[in-house]
Amino acid sequence: MKHRQTALVVDDEEKILELVKSYLEASGYTALCAKNGGEGLDLFEKNAVSLILLDLMLPDFSGEEFCRAIRETSNIPIIMVTAKVEEADIIRGLKIGADDYVTKPFSPRQLMARVDAALRRAGDAENPHRQPSRFLQCQDLIIDTEQRSVTRDGKAIALTRDEYNILALLMSRQAKIFTRDEILESIKGSDCAAFDRAIDAHIKKIRAKIEDDSKSPKYIATVYGMGYRIGGTR
Repeated sequence: MKHRQTALVVDDEEKILELVKSYLEASGYTALCAKNGGEGLDLFEKNAVSLILLDLMLPDFSGEEFCRAIRETSNIPIIMVTAKVEEADIIRGLKIGADDYVTKPFSPRQLMARVDAALRRAGDAENPHRQPSRFLQCQDLIIDTEQRSVTRDGKAIALTRDEYNILALLMSRQAKIFTRDEILESIKGSDCAAFDRAIDAHIKKIRAKIEDDSKSPKYIATVYGMGYRIGGTR
């Protein structure tokens, strides 16, 4: 049975609080809810919180200010859940310390997957000597890291060395947005020309091999102005 970790939900919309709380509890978490930043900080200080789901538009002060206050004392995962969809808002939130973001309206099931992934990454960071999993999986796409093989729905997919390294990097942390510079690092030393457009070209080739429709990908998402992540079209 999953250890009952505690998630703090900070949002001024009652319906959002009720919805997220019900999904968290159904997923085995304890949920604490706050309707404003002040209440959220008070709950954070008085409870052993493992993760925060944070709305950026709060009635007393901004979610950015809340995030900065948390980061003064803690590195726990913070997922922004917000109606702000402008690229500048998202980038600013990530730069001040948020680990991930979900835009409203959102899929509760996808949000729970993000929560699980964020806490799993946090656990890996606390236990750096933990043996990593041999297999990386996203839906029916599976990488065997020992064999360096890729299958989809049980069928082998032939990738070049650079294509494999890029896909394995993306799948190793499925909620993380990887910048082009980070992806370039994963193929450093190869014969690939080291510039941004080379990464875009590799992603295009990978999509052609793993996606049913590369124009509407379900495995590799483009996060405009930032990079790529596993998760499909947003």
